[in-house]
Amino acid sequence: MNTLAEAPPTQELSEQDIIRALQDTVSASRLSLFLQCRLKFYFRYVLKLPKPKTASLHLGSAVHAVLKAWNKARWLQQPLSLKEVHETYQQAWADTTEGPVQWEPGEEEDDKTTGWRLCDTYIRQNAAMALTKPDAVEVSIDADLAHHGLPRLIGILDLVQHGSIIDYKTSASTPNPGTVGHLHEIQTSSYAILYRYNTDQQETGMQLHHLVKLKNPKVCITDLPPMSQSQQTRLFRQMEAYLDGLQRPDFIPSPGMQCSSCEFVNECRRWH
Repeated sequence: MNTLAEAPPTQELSEQDIIRALQDTVSASRLSLFLQCRLKFYFRYVLKLPKPKTASLHLGSAVHAVLKAWNKARWLQQPLSLKEVHETYQQAWADTTEGPVQWEPGEEEDDKTTGWRLCDTYIRQNAAMALTKPDAVEVSIDADLAHHGLPRLIGILDLVQHGSIIDYKTSASTPNPGTVGHLHEIQTSSYAILYRYNTDQQETGMQLHHLVKLKNPKVCITDLPPMSQSQQTRLFRQMEAYLDGLQRPDFIPSPGMQCSSCEFVNECRRWH
């Protein structure tokens, strides 16, 4: 018997099916991209056009993997040595399961050194944290917002410590203290909703930990207050715009400075 021949063919989801699934759930990253450029959202999440992983994204993923392992070891109360941290970084850097990386000539070794220096700088500057057990590390949670007429919100919290939500970011430049909170408001508000829904408590605050890729790496920590009622309202209205745009469907380009680094710029030029 040829079981392979008799197996039912795999059916690919139609565009309408994919859009319906996207209406059921929303994440901070998906919402931010939709509001930034609906056509880019369409290429990435509806058509799912494959693109090589950028060097910057690969560096950020490797650094994030190290901080995740370091924090998880703290949660287990089995702190990692610097040697173990470096081994974790080497393994994360070699991991290409998400696809090949698009390197420029000579770029990989420089970026690999930069990424490790970021990890080393962060851990040395926050050595005191090694003895403190976090509340949660890399926890995947969701919040059912159907009673608000909204989709289910999903997300992963990098770190929660003493009731404060902490998110890691790698950056090429020092964040502006006056605008950094506003630029990341969709993400921080989403995380606050997720935290409150799953703990029945208000977060004590939020922190953005930027690991800045300078010649002399540095860590910039931005303290933010708990989410306000007006911020929650703004987030809910943004989610409504997301649902409305998917329902129509409305996938139009938003040309601007951000196009210079967009992986879909050629597809966008052909859009009509």
